[in-house]
Amino acid sequence: MSRENICAKTLPFFSAGRHGITDASHSQHTHTGEKMSDSKKSGYQLRQELLGMAVGIVCDKVSRQFENEHLKPEGQRSAVAPYTTEDVITEAEKLYAFVQKK
Repeated sequence: MSRENICAKTLPFFSAGRHGITDASHSQHTHTGEKMSDSKKSGYQLRQELLGMAVGIVCDKVSRQFENEHLKPEGQRSAVAPYTTEDVITEAEKLYAFVQKK
């Protein structure tokens, strides 16, 4: 099972694309060239984007673990635990801490 299939099954509102996880409930936008500091995003929008990035990171990690287990010989494979909400929140908090650094 590919990364896209795993992520698509676990993320009904997100789609796994070539460039990672994107919010499928909104249309994609192109890069406008504006500086990040010029953006007028609310705290809610920032947290929403960070959660989306965190889901992508955690999903990729679980997918890599799954693929690594799949490469092992039959009988030596271990089950891969699905990611949890806490995993996503922990990753999002790391990203938020990075954003807050000056």
